[in-house]
Parts: sequence; C-alpha cells; structure tokens
Amino acid sequence: MDRSGIGIGSTSLVLIFSVLCMVLFALISYAAAENDVALAEAETALVKGYYGAEALAESVAAGLLASETIPGELYGVEIESEWDPSEGAHIAEFFCPVSDRKELYAKIAVKGGDYEVLAWRMRDVDQWRRDANWPIWPGE
Repeated sequence: MDRSGIGIGSTSLVLIFSVLCMVLFALISYAAAENDVALAEAETALVKGYYGAEALAESVAAGLLASETIPGELYGVEIESEWDPSEGAHIAEFFCPVSDRKELYAKIAVKGGDYEVLAWRMRDVDQWRRDANWPIWPGE
C-alpha cells in the first residue's frame, strides 16, 4: 500500500490551527474596539464638561462686570476677590466644575468696565497621595 502526500490528519490540524488563530485575532480586535469606544466616551464627557464650565466662567466674568461690587457668589460659583493696588483693579478668583476630578480655574482682573484674564486653566481637583500599603518583600 502506497502512502504518499499529505494525509487527512495534517490537513485537519492546519485547519484547526487557522480557525483558532482567526478566533484569537477576532477577540483581540473586539477588545481593542471596546477600549477605543470607552476612551472616546470619556473624552467626549470631558470636552462637554469643559465647554459647560467655560460657558459658566464666561457668564460669571460678564456678571462681575455688570455688578458694582464683587459678590461672594454668582451663578452658584463662589468668588474670592481682593483689591490689587499695583494693578488698580479687583482680582477675582473662582472655580467652575468640569467633572468630578477636574475644574476650570479662572483668575481675572476687573478694571473699570473691562476685565483681563490672568489665569484660565483646567486643573485636577484631587491631590496626589502616596500609597504606602504595598506589600514589599523585606528580604532575607
């Protein structure tokens, strides 16, 4: 009996290996797509929050110009103010929430009927804390 060429067993093994590779690559692609969607949704929420906070900060700045004195609160935003004799203006500082972990910090100088932006940036709300609870092997 002559047995030459590739048998049915080796063909089946190649087919099974190919199917397993395709399934593995499909799972990896699906996981990567899910991660991309989650990242895009988080970025969208952050951008929405930023522009909402920026609109609120612009409203507060416009309200500061309209009022005769610097109020302690405007549109639900607490305002800290002080007189700066070197600038000849009232310096107002306030924070508008962007998300649960970020806020928009604004510092403006209100002078006459105009204001100058001294600081306008997004910053983290929480302070960094060192985690000292790591189980570290002391050695022998």
